[in-house]
Amino acid sequence: MKEYTITVVPTNNPAILKFETNHFLTKNQQYEFKNIDEAKNSPLAQQLFHLPFIKTVYIAGNFIGLERFNIVEWDDVKDTVAQQLADYLNAGEVVVNEEEVDDKKKVAVTVYAEVTPNPAAMKFVTNKRIVPTSFEFKNIEEAKDSKLASHLFTFPFVKEVFFDENYVSINKYDVVEWDEVTSSIRETIRDFIAEGNEVVSASSIQKQRSDSPASKLEDSNLDDTSKQIIDILEEYVKPAVASDGGNILFQSYEEDSKTVNVILQGACSGCPSSTFTLKNGIETMLKNMMGDKINEVVAING
Repeated sequence: MKEYTITVVPTNNPAILKFETNHFLTKNQQYEFKNIDEAKNSPLAQQLFHLPFIKTVYIAGNFIGLERFNIVEWDDVKDTVAQQLADYLNAGEVVVNEEEVDDKKKVAVTVYAEVTPNPAAMKFVTNKRIVPTSFEFKNIEEAKDSKLASHLFTFPFVKEVFFDENYVSINKYDVVEWDEVTSSIRETIRDFIAEGNEVVSASSIQKQRSDSPASKLEDSNLDDTSKQIIDILEEYVKPAVASDGGNILFQSYEEDSKTVNVILQGACSGCPSSTFTLKNGIETMLKNMMGDKINEVVAING
């Protein structure tokens, strides 16, 4: 019988710890559970949700990732949790009923294509959530942690791939027209998701969350003006650019010049109309809402 040991590994997100094991826990699958109902096929995750501070459970090849609520600090409970995990695994208990998961893996997925203001970009919208946060890949090397993005880059006309919660935005080279390739891309995305494949690796999701706007707002080193800008971008600007297949991220605020630097991603990156939107939309909004704290908004294509 296998003897399991647990190693506690910190992540870039202080709310998340990885509990690495010396044996594999799953058959090349990764799972994310947000609550005890979602965890019905994982007795281990269900048991973990009985701990009142557990917010999210990730189970991957050789680790269990746990995200906590802020009611405790990891330093106070991590050793106890590690011991509980070791006891559970060494008792031979079930981690995930993967046979049941596999039986349900084939899911009904619809994908439709949507034009964007950027003629080089097309948005492929799904009827289910595919990622918890946004991801951008400029080439196949950057896409090493995403099987779907890597697969899409095998199309020679695919220039960039961007994921957000329920869509894939693709920037193409000019060698083809969209009406020649839209159907094949749509079917590729649909089949990949329908097979229950993981769009982005769990480790990448954890890292991306640590860099998210919500995490930045918790950064004590960030000044109040920057936090206010992030709030405005998230509430008023991001939903609009997301509808066009893109994303906007706060980069920095320069107090001396009163300049806001943002990153444009997805369909917004390199879009001919993005400069107009930036100057006449985002810049005007920030000036109206924040007064003389804002002089200019400068965009960096992601």
